[in-house]
Amino acid sequence: MSFLHKLGLGMGSGTNRGVSLPVHSNSRSRAPGAPISAVGSTRAPEPHESTRVSNGLKEFLWNLDGLGRGTLLDLGPAWQTTLNFFIERGFRVSSEDILRGWKAFLTEEETRLREDAAACETLDMTPSGRATRFLAENLQYPRASFDAVLLWDLLDYLEPMLVKQMVASLTELLRPGGAILAMFHSKRPEGFQRYRVADSNTLQVISSAVICPAQKVYQNREIQDLFARYRTLKSFVGRDQLRETLFIK
Repeated sequence: MSFLHKLGLGMGSGTNRGVSLPVHSNSRSRAPGAPISAVGSTRAPEPHESTRVSNGLKEFLWNLDGLGRGTLLDLGPAWQTTLNFFIERGFRVSSEDILRGWKAFLTEEETRLREDAAACETLDMTPSGRATRFLAENLQYPRASFDAVLLWDLLDYLEPMLVKQMVASLTELLRPGGAILAMFHSKRPEGFQRYRVADSNTLQVISSAVICPAQKVYQNREIQDLFARYRTLKSFVGRDQLRETLFIK
């Protein structure tokens, strides 16, 4: 069985409540760092979309208020509405669909192993080795490049070893005082969703075909350990079993 199948990847194709806690101490086709911009106005949701009130987004924007011409990294698809929202507020936006990039990377590795028998002996096929190779080609930006990162719920869909290394990389890319907005499912999600910004406290939720199956449901202590280098976290627990969490470096 190939490692793609072991990961579950085939070759085919309300009211929220906020909780503030201290964190305990202790794509490849685009040149890295190149911003993506778009034009056009926010549009009404389509039939396959829904909206959710996002206190996490509201808090995220509050922490960026007064920043001026900041820089933001969006790790989801380059949605026009999200790009416009931040560009109109003076941000320089970079977008990198990290989940789609991860799926493409795994597919390329599978093909390489199938076509080159020697690669099985030369490539480090451990989760750590795969994560290191992937990050050598992705998230390649200068240190302290960004004031903010939209991480969405991507960590739930990536291998735990990649999650650990990627959070460490993002921490280096974020300036002191910078913010990350992430989401975590409280149970393994049944479907797959993407998100885009509709306004300052509303997200559009788009049902989508699964790119990568969910890998892990993170508990509070595990999240705190992953982001141990951040001085504060603030979580908003919704009725849709999705926790929005803001991390301040």
